[in-house]
Amino acid sequence: MKFAVASSPHHRAKRSTGDLMRLVMLATLPGVILQIWFFGWGNLVHFAIAGITAVVTEALILEVRKRDFERAIKDCSALLTALLLALCIPPFSPWWVSVIGTVFAIGIVKQLYGGLGYNVFNPAMAAYVMLLISFPVIMTGWLPPYSLTPVSHNPLDAAWIIFTGFTTDGYSLEQLRMGIDGHTMATPLDMVKTDLTQSLTVSESLARPEYADGLSTAWAWVNIGFLLGGLYLLKIRAIKWHIPVSMLAAMAIAAGILMLADSDRFTSPLFHLLSGGTMLGAFFIATDPVSASTTDRGRLWFGAGIGLWIVIIRTWGGYPDAIAFAVLVMNMAVPLIDYYTRPRTYGHRSEHKKVIRRQDEQEGK
Repeated sequence: MKFAVASSPHHRAKRSTGDLMRLVMLATLPGVILQIWFFGWGNLVHFAIAGITAVVTEALILEVRKRDFERAIKDCSALLTALLLALCIPPFSPWWVSVIGTVFAIGIVKQLYGGLGYNVFNPAMAAYVMLLISFPVIMTGWLPPYSLTPVSHNPLDAAWIIFTGFTTDGYSLEQLRMGIDGHTMATPLDMVKTDLTQSLTVSESLARPEYADGLSTAWAWVNIGFLLGGLYLLKIRAIKWHIPVSMLAAMAIAAGILMLADSDRFTSPLFHLLSGGTMLGAFFIATDPVSASTTDRGRLWFGAGIGLWIVIIRTWGGYPDAIAFAVLVMNMAVPLIDYYTRPRTYGHRSEHKKVIRRQDEQEGK
């Protein structure tokens, strides 16, 4: 009898890696549509740029390594990385941001470690962190919801400003980032964090007109869209429930404890769950079968650790959203988690019990 040994990701379902990657991309559609609806077409343009860059980068590297690049490209893992990265980049960022990030994700984080199944870190999140640290102003330049911007923009404007810095009518990115009240907008997480440093309470920050008039609604709907896509993946068993459920539960519990301790300084669990990239992170990023834990019990610890780190970094860290940092921290902990949570082979005692038994035998002598 012959057995085939393959590298991760391992799945018991009768789906190829390409089928799984395409299902995950399909499941992002509700969130992608809502993100385009509220923030314009920029992320779709960035996906096109990142997708082309990802395929070309992977093909060139595999050709140099004398590997079958056609087969590797057909598994769509590079396109999924490009999609996740594009969704995290502010819509009207310059085109070269996507190119640099994608080359780093595919060339360094993925292929340098040996390709799909060998990368230690989530490629999209590692690239996002690299971009955020290298270009902090660009990577925090999110637009206000479309209903709150005084300048209308269409798909052509999105492509034009990404490649030239101006819309077809000559408006700059800074003008697009201005809300209807003439003040530069920010994400809810960034707004609350900034207001707290200015001695405002959480309730005073959330009572600001731009938040109540549509900013909170936009981000909440985007998160609900990705939640629907994630539930679809759970329903068809493309992913397991352990990581998203434990991550969201840990976030809710940690945020709830902090809010009960001081509601003027700490936001509610619902605010954390429906802001930033929470649902995208829970169902589409943290569940990466390569860089996540490989045991069911380990996945619970892995997800809970991500959720806890997100609340910690959002509350006391220097960055408003913490999905990428939390995922990378727990990626580093995966070998340790797997070591202590892997099932024991039937008929084998643990090393600890073997040592105790040996000591007992020596004492008996």
